Amino acid sequence: MSAHARAAPFADEDQWLRNGRDAGGSYYSPLTDIDRGSVSRLGFAWDYHLGTKRGLEAAPLVIDGAMYAVGNWGRVYSVDAATGKERWRYDPQVDGQWGRYACCDVVNRGLAASGGTIYVGALDGYLHAIDANTGRRRWKVDTLIGRARRLPYTLTGAPVIAGDLVVIGNAGADFKGVRGYVSAYELKTGALRWRFFTVPRDPMLGPQDQPHLIRAIQTWDPRHRWEYGGGGTVWDGMSYDPELNLLYIGTGNASPYTIKEGGRRGGDDLYANSIVAIRADTGRMAWYYQIVPGDEWDYDATQKMILADLSIEGRARKVLMQASKDGFFYVLDRASGEFISAQNFAYVNWAKRLDPKTGRPQPNPDAEYLDKPRLIFPSMAGAHSWQPMSYDPATGLVYIPVIEAPMVYIETANRPAGLIEGNFTVAGLFPEDFDPESLRTLFGPLPSLNELARGTPKGAARSIGALKAWSPTLQKLVWQRPFATFWNGGVLSTAGGIVVQGDAAGFLNIYDAASGEMLKSLDVGTSLMAAPMTYRVAGKQYIAIMAGYGGGSGLYSPFPPASAAYRYGNEGRIVAFALDGAAPPKPPPVSEAPFEQPPAPAGTAQDIAHGGVLYNRFCGRCHVFGRGELPDLRRLSPATHAIFYDIVLRGIYASRGMGRFDDVLTRQDASDLHAYLIDRAWDAYQNERGAVRP
Repeated sequence: MSAHARAAPFADEDQWLRNGRDAGGSYYSPLTDIDRGSVSRLGFAWDYHLGTKRGLEAAPLVIDGAMYAVGNWGRVYSVDAATGKERWRYDPQVDGQWGRYACCDVVNRGLAASGGTIYVGALDGYLHAIDANTGRRRWKVDTLIGRARRLPYTLTGAPVIAGDLVVIGNAGADFKGVRGYVSAYELKTGALRWRFFTVPRDPMLGPQDQPHLIRAIQTWDPRHRWEYGGGGTVWDGMSYDPELNLLYIGTGNASPYTIKEGGRRGGDDLYANSIVAIRADTGRMAWYYQIVPGDEWDYDATQKMILADLSIEGRARKVLMQASKDGFFYVLDRASGEFISAQNFAYVNWAKRLDPKTGRPQPNPDAEYLDKPRLIFPSMAGAHSWQPMSYDPATGLVYIPVIEAPMVYIETANRPAGLIEGNFTVAGLFPEDFDPESLRTLFGPLPSLNELARGTPKGAARSIGALKAWSPTLQKLVWQRPFATFWNGGVLSTAGGIVVQGDAAGFLNIYDAASGEMLKSLDVGTSLMAAPMTYRVAGKQYIAIMAGYGGGSGLYSPFPPASAAYRYGNEGRIVAFALDGAAPPKPPPVSEAPFEQPPAPAGTAQDIAHGGVLYNRFCGRCHVFGRGELPDLRRLSPATHAIFYDIVLRGIYASRGMGRFDDVLTRQDASDLHAYLIDRAWDAYQNERGAVRP
């Protein structure tokens, strides 16, 4: 043990006390033991298996030698940070029905800690306070305003500590009936201190219920479909500045996406798609900046923000930085909300330009998809999503996990597909999933991808990823490293001059922070989405990451063949690395069994076609055809076929996360859905075996 470790075994620099490590959320560590020179010796130290095969998105905390991590549904795990030995587990006991309302998997993006207490938001909307030593619950509060009406709210984001308060938002703006808000609770008791609504309520209910919404309602179309709730949820991206006592939140899309449907004129829709500063002591708005006024593309402003002090044009500025979903990197004054600068860090075609003084975008008329399908950059996944970026004050660079992917947007209100649960009346298809012929029964005749891609850069109509080093003061790219896969991990940087990022292929990659040179790549054997973090115990520095594929990409599309999730399965782990460690252990390769002969075909051609529409509307968001995160429903066993209606209509698999759908499906609907799945199973069986269906 070093003299430093004996003198201060748990110094702040050794720990990871909050999401992003420091108050600015920089995902930067001052540790230097693992640096450009020593990283070649980095190897496996330990791993811990969580017993899940769903997406893992959070960076663990390390406090006084103990690690705290959160997995699916809001389950919390504590292990010894030096060995991975389990200390305790905490299960919030979430009803599996809530999995139906999670737009992008039953994930969780982090914990908060204060005064020996760990705070976690569970998927079902309860905020839990847990004793850090024992794992026992101290208190639990209900954060949802619509529980009695079973509104489709969920909690997937991390709470944030703001003085003597813990603040939590929610998700659900992709579903009908949800109105966004954040709630602040007293740390010790869980008593509600204040609640801040992000969007107006239905004017038919009377005057607006909070002062800032009086202005907001004037920016919404008078004919807005208020039965959809308004949206604007805060599902990630909160920060707190203790000096200014300001809480910063990023808000999501308005509901529904198609704000101009039915001849509506739309509007700015304050305060959806905005960054909002709230006075933490009162819950009143201090300022706002709207990233995408009148959003129609699901460009949430919920990406994690970094608070830093920068010198801009010779002037010291307290800034807030966000690489937003819309493809632009924003620098704002965090005290006043003043727009400082923005430039696109990825290719965009939804906007022609931003006003250089205000940052207000000038939308591109060619990105209006109500009249016909359009290929729009970036996709609904965003040019940057929830995966954390990192700021290194030594290099002055921000390292962004970038998604270079467009999407074909199709308005479906007047097409056979109609309403799509979780997308309203908008279908979004990545180029790799866009096949006009196979989509004809859902959307009617469609143009080819080549037609849609006219006017875009050659070769841009594909989905790839990149790690980009960006100068926030110069607003320009310094270096980049491309990936064949686009849904890769968050980023860590350290004073050792390194940048660390995992990828979907299952590699933990370490780069030189200044040049982008690859210094080390470790084959972990599990796809990596979460951000790595680092800490030191007894004088030894570790880098750890939660490993497991999922989230929006993992549900909406099959696992990419290049991903570790495809090659090795998707067993969730915490994996830790240290100098002079071993080669990481990899799970054994997996392969799919041949298709079994399905039951006898059922239903008429009309029944099967109707079942296909229902599958696209309610099932395809989670159950893709192919090797994915959840079961391929073409592979149902005979026993499962026998209880199909009990699963779908009665919810007998709710404990496994499969909710009931009898609120939207009749028995005949379920029969048509079953007939469609059997028909698709026969297609797969015939293609594989050359068999003839009865």
